[in-house]
Amino acid sequence: MMKQTTLKGSFSLCGKGLHTGLSLTVTFNPAPENHGYKIQRIDLEGMPVIDAIAENVIDTQRGTVLGKGEVRVSTIEHGMAALYALGIDNCLIQVNGPEFPILDGSAIKYVEKIQEIGIEEQNAPKDYYIIRKKIEVKDETTGSSIVILPDEEFSLTAMCSFNSKFINSQFASLDNMTNFPTEIAAARTFVFVRDIEPLLKANLIKGGDLDNAIVIYEKQISQEQLDQLADMIKVEHRDANNLGYIQHKPLVWENECTRHKLLDIIGDMALIGKPIKGRIIATRPGHTINNKFARQMRREIRKHEIQAPIYDPNETPIMDVNRIRELLPHRYPMQLVDKVIELGATSIVGVKNVTSNEPFFQGHFPQEPVMPGVLQIEAMAQCGGLLILNTLEEPERWSTYFMRIDDVKFRQKVVPGDTLLFKVDLLAPVRHGISSMKGYVFVGDHIVSEATFTAQIVKNK
Repeated sequence: MMKQTTLKGSFSLCGKGLHTGLSLTVTFNPAPENHGYKIQRIDLEGMPVIDAIAENVIDTQRGTVLGKGEVRVSTIEHGMAALYALGIDNCLIQVNGPEFPILDGSAIKYVEKIQEIGIEEQNAPKDYYIIRKKIEVKDETTGSSIVILPDEEFSLTAMCSFNSKFINSQFASLDNMTNFPTEIAAARTFVFVRDIEPLLKANLIKGGDLDNAIVIYEKQISQEQLDQLADMIKVEHRDANNLGYIQHKPLVWENECTRHKLLDIIGDMALIGKPIKGRIIATRPGHTINNKFARQMRREIRKHEIQAPIYDPNETPIMDVNRIRELLPHRYPMQLVDKVIELGATSIVGVKNVTSNEPFFQGHFPQEPVMPGVLQIEAMAQCGGLLILNTLEEPERWSTYFMRIDDVKFRQKVVPGDTLLFKVDLLAPVRHGISSMKGYVFVGDHIVSEATFTAQIVKNK
């Protein structure tokens, strides 16, 4: 089982803000388990904290802007992308102004600092959200869309059309997040010359220059106009007849602009609040559609906060019914676990196929057969017993017994033909022969019952 992670220590980066031009410092700090990402404005009274989640995004026109009341933090996406791509779950970010420094316009400096300071594994399990079905968000006005499909890992493809002869249509893919530092992190932000004047008039990009952005000059304007723009952003004058890229550093990749779009997607997906297993395919992405998708994902997660285990009946079980019979004292009709398909140090997944021939249906109820709730709890407890016994050197010599049951909920009927999946997790290490566990019973993707229970391990006489 993968565990949550945080930074081994703190690091700071200094630079100017892209839009404000202010001199800014952002500091990334370790954070406890289940903290998530939070951003703190240390320059404001009370040093307010904003949760870095999709619902707190208040503007997406020229970057991702978080807001809470009067407190705002913008241009967060590059730093967030670095955290998310490197698998960091918990981090407190402190900044002394209204935006993160733009640095070189990419995420590479964040990545380098994270690699330098190191990543620390924590005790809590990493809570992945696994995509089980296609989820799609579209913007009919812009033609933008994001689709996520089931996949074993998190991967992305971005397809862009820029209406420019220099970068008309491009795509970029990242099939493995371990390649983010070498394939995506150094991709810089970009701007078209045609957009510079409107941005300046909107009181933005005060800190923009050729060291932190790729400028694309694809439609000729007069020399006077180009000189005026150059003076506005404080760069040297350029011959208005020479179309193309205006930059101090050559392109890192031919499709660097689209790779940067992919970087932005990752940064905005960090605001989902959980690592994802699925493949994103983005068409004409931007911060607006990215945030719309992240919000949709958060709604999906709330609907399926506890996900059912994945069950493939073709896979060989870890324990079959015969091995279970060797470990548990239960016999027909009270052996209620058919097989175990997952078994770790702190969790177990078991299976029971409910048939019409179950003896309890004779009295519960012959005309409308329903599996008694108490037997669902008993089956969970049997899975929990197998989990505990698996930690012992001679499990056949021990048995587990109920001591307490709490927080029992029955949400849906269990009927003949249902396949039950039992997921049981230890809530704390076993101490003095006493164990506390949380169990869920699933049919398909739905929870049908759940309970917290305590059991005692007793040596057989």
